[in-house]
Amino acid sequence: MPKEKKDENAVVLDFLPTGKVSDSRSEPMAQVLGNRYFSLLEVILRNGEEVEPGDIVYIGSGKRDKVKYIKKSVTVDELSTVAKEELEERLEDLIEENEDRFVEFFNSSGPITPRMHQLEALPGVGKKHMWNVLDERKIEEFESLEDLKERVSLLPNPKEIIKERITNELWGDTKHHLFTVPKSTKDER
Repeated sequence: MPKEKKDENAVVLDFLPTGKVSDSRSEPMAQVLGNRYFSLLEVILRNGEEVEPGDIVYIGSGKRDKVKYIKKSVTVDELSTVAKEELEERLEDLIEENEDRFVEFFNSSGPITPRMHQLEALPGVGKKHMWNVLDERKIEEFESLEDLKERVSLLPNPKEIIKERITNELWGDTKHHLFTVPKSTKDER
């Protein structure tokens, strides 16, 4: 059975000291973005804890210092205005921090279906770009996103296409998930 994909840490997008107006209980809450699978979650903080956008909080299954529990998985539409504004900047940071993961994607991606390759699911990447990437990685694996950009002419900026793809997945505008885990239908953890 494959291991469930869960984020261990998350970056804070917004802190709501008394939760949402629509909540029945007033308790400190944060809206967060998982740092590996880009899960959008609402977490309840322990009494007396405060966080601010950009802070990293542990949300794994071990003992949590700031997070009391994960309230639920949310969609982009459910994020606060502040959280939506923070999302793009935090995505850029996470892409840079996890560059090796994305380089590995370009070095090992394969078909999604018999007619579509994972690379073609990236915004602005068509068959010609896909074949250029595949040909170049046969010669030598890519060492960085900059290396990819230099070796595959006319390929859109890799960081931008990754960010756009993740954003599309978070908004639910995709059939296949390359970098995120589809929003859970059940409340979790």
